[in-house]
Amino acid sequence: MSGLAITSLSLSHFRSHRAARLHFDGRPVALVGPNGAGKTNVLEAVSLLSPGRGLRRAGVDEIARRPEAMGWKVGADLRGIGAAHEVETWAEAGQARQVRIDGKHATQAMLGRIARMLWLVPAMDRLWIEAAEGRRRFLDRMTLSFAPDHAEAVLAYEKAMRDRNRLLKDQVTDAHWYGVLEAQMAASGAAIMAHRRLAVARLLAAQVGAETAFPQADLAIVAEGDLPETTDALAQAFAEGRRRDLAAGRTLIGPHRADLAARFAAKDVAADQCSTGEQKALLISLILANARALAADLGVAPILLLDEVAAHLDADRRAALYDEICALGAQALMTGTGAELFDTLGARGQTFAVADEAGVSRISET
Repeated sequence: MSGLAITSLSLSHFRSHRAARLHFDGRPVALVGPNGAGKTNVLEAVSLLSPGRGLRRAGVDEIARRPEAMGWKVGADLRGIGAAHEVETWAEAGQARQVRIDGKHATQAMLGRIARMLWLVPAMDRLWIEAAEGRRRFLDRMTLSFAPDHAEAVLAYEKAMRDRNRLLKDQVTDAHWYGVLEAQMAASGAAIMAHRRLAVARLLAAQVGAETAFPQADLAIVAEGDLPETTDALAQAFAEGRRRDLAAGRTLIGPHRADLAARFAAKDVAADQCSTGEQKALLISLILANARALAADLGVAPILLLDEVAAHLDADRRAALYDEICALGAQALMTGTGAELFDTLGARGQTFAVADEAGVSRISET
């Protein structure tokens, strides 16, 4: 099964890369070089070919290469869902990010309809022990891979909630103003909950019977107290909660209060009680399950971005990870400090050396 793939990638004034052009053939890619050479910057550039703020969640002005600060651009030839596309995304200094697909201006949401992308970065290693916000973002990224409209529902919900919170902070009591915003929140919030439930169900199903070296995770969406999930129930909860929310100055119930709970299934241990290695293995297991489920849905595997993933795995687990990626037919872009981390990938992948030369990243295929 061949997957979605970037076949060429160009970077202009993107972080440490003044200018770069890479050609890929669809196989997994290993980007090798010392820390600070610019490997993760390549993965970040690719991640911006999907909806959202990319794997670093950076603002558009943070991405531009310094000291020029003249804006940045990422271009790619993409083997997408059902067709090939030329994709560009860029931002001029002080301007919003823009997207163009096949020469026509497009929305970020449209990127999610032509390709699917999953990523795992070292910052996620603390996912199970950090605050719930990080787990919601992780869940929403996986959910977006199954339901491209999820991003629009989240944006609509957050906008209406910001407006409602502004009323709460100003101690506005006019029920009419609240009713309009709460109706918007209820409609988009119900869509968010339905999308998330679908994603969790797909992930659980994709783990059943899978032959994998990575542990199965039991997943559940949880919240403090009762979390309504239908439009009517959410609207009623928002209305009934106004008095309490006024006292708090913010909305205290809704999809923004949900959390993702996980357990190491074989040991029946909560993820936050697992060892560091087990927590990492659970994350990799979920990314692979997500990829398997998408491959079953779409007939093609998604693009995987795995930053420093090999450094935390022993040799057997590294070999197992590469075997699973190749069995999926997925193009995985992976980073590592040494080529030896990818020895067992061998000729099944491409290797590029990334080096820093006087503050400018250089990339060459080996």
